[in-house]
Amino acid sequence: MQPQRSPTNTTATNTNALQIQAVNGLASVQDLGRFGQRGRGIGINGAMDAWALRAGNALLGNDNNAAAIELTLGGMTLTFSQDTVFCLTGALFEAYLSSTADDKQRVPNGWRIQARAGDTLTLVRAVQGMHGYLCVQGGIDVASVLGSASTNSKAGFGGYQGRMLQAEDRVPIIAANHTNRTASQPIGIAPFVPNFCQALQQIAAEHPDTPLIRVLKNSEFDAFSPTAQQNFVTTPWKLTSSSNRMGYRLEGAALTLNAPLQMNSHGVDIGMIQVPPQGQPIVLMADTQTTGGYPKIASIIEADIGRFAQLRFGQACRFAYVDVAQAIAARAAYEHYLTQIRQYAKD
Repeated sequence: MQPQRSPTNTTATNTNALQIQAVNGLASVQDLGRFGQRGRGIGINGAMDAWALRAGNALLGNDNNAAAIELTLGGMTLTFSQDTVFCLTGALFEAYLSSTADDKQRVPNGWRIQARAGDTLTLVRAVQGMHGYLCVQGGIDVASVLGSASTNSKAGFGGYQGRMLQAEDRVPIIAANHTNRTASQPIGIAPFVPNFCQALQQIAAEHPDTPLIRVLKNSEFDAFSPTAQQNFVTTPWKLTSSSNRMGYRLEGAALTLNAPLQMNSHGVDIGMIQVPPQGQPIVLMADTQTTGGYPKIASIIEADIGRFAQLRFGQACRFAYVDVAQAIAARAAYEHYLTQIRQYAKD
């Protein structure tokens, strides 16, 4: 997914900003990621649920790649310095917008909302999902580093001063393009529903509380035992608390190889599912390293990376093999959904 690049407002007099009052989760500035730098050992970074970020930007009339604030699990409180149109996408947060202590209104997920200067937005906690996105009309105004506004907190660059957000930060907003600016009246969007084939619809119906994630067989698939190949898609996998933006660690039936396999380090990317010697998979995520040496049994298709990223600690998922044509069709369905949002937001 090659992102459009949003311009960075470098006007020194820009006073439109989000004043962070408190943060008790992991909050950072992210766009769709840093592409073309992996040969230098620099990862992509970017939103964990890129589809949710794109949906928010489409609803606000922003470029696909406009930067937003990603908040993981915890809460955050901030104040708008000027009138601002915003929306929340991704994880479902308990959120309120208030102008005074006695005036508190619930903010629904997936709705375009008008905040007034001085209003306070309180994100209490995520009640469903892992990563939420605060998108603002115009986008977050931070410098582009190596082609992206995304935060690389490990290396200390990108985003807001190369780090996670904290209390007293003043995060500037790009002035919206008034010639293309969407209306400010509240409108909402329905969540995306995956277009499963009939066979996968049946599996999903049999396990309604366990998200079904589609995968493609990867380069070392045949090195795994037939039992491992079967267990991978017939048993649930629980997300462990040792997971992070670099990789999601799963717990379930041990995946064994046909024979010991020695591999040189090679290029890896988001969605690839590595299996270390203990047999418990690691799914590489947005902050993944650029090379790895573990055998890969499968890769999550692009259309399902966002849904997988929204798993919570202790929650289980199931995998299902699909072919390349199905993966392409799944991505096309999501792109169509985003096109519909953008058209709806203009009407």
